Amino acid sequence: MTAQYHAVVWIDHREARVIYLAVDGAPADVVRPVRPPRRLYAKSEGSIAPGADKSAFYDEIIGALADAEAILVAGPSTAKTEFVKYLHQHSPQMLDRVWGIETLARVTDYQLLAEGRRYFANAIPKPAAPD
Repeated sequence: MTAQYHAVVWIDHREARVIYLAVDGAPADVVRPVRPPRRLYAKSEGSIAPGADKSAFYDEIIGALADAEAILVAGPSTAKTEFVKYLHQHSPQMLDRVWGIETLARVTDYQLLAEGRRYFANAIPKPAAPD
């Protein structure tokens, strides 16, 4: 039997962190940091430059979420909604696995893991898509 995983992606305009949580309780708490390519950074702000092509950054996050059955997208600013809009356009099949979008300030990996466990413990599973 294949293990099932939930994932939390915390994203802002500087980085993304993906943490997996095993549904069956098996240890699968993995942090996969994703940073945008250096050429996208604005010199003064240390974050992605306005108008920069973020597709490589978002595609890397999508790859890091490939094994997730359910996804929570979190972050402090507009980056989380920009990422979900990117999914609509470039990876619509993944949208069925996005269970929620939450505003969440910068947190440690342990805090993010705890938030993911709390969220998925209280979440109502999405119904399966009809065949």
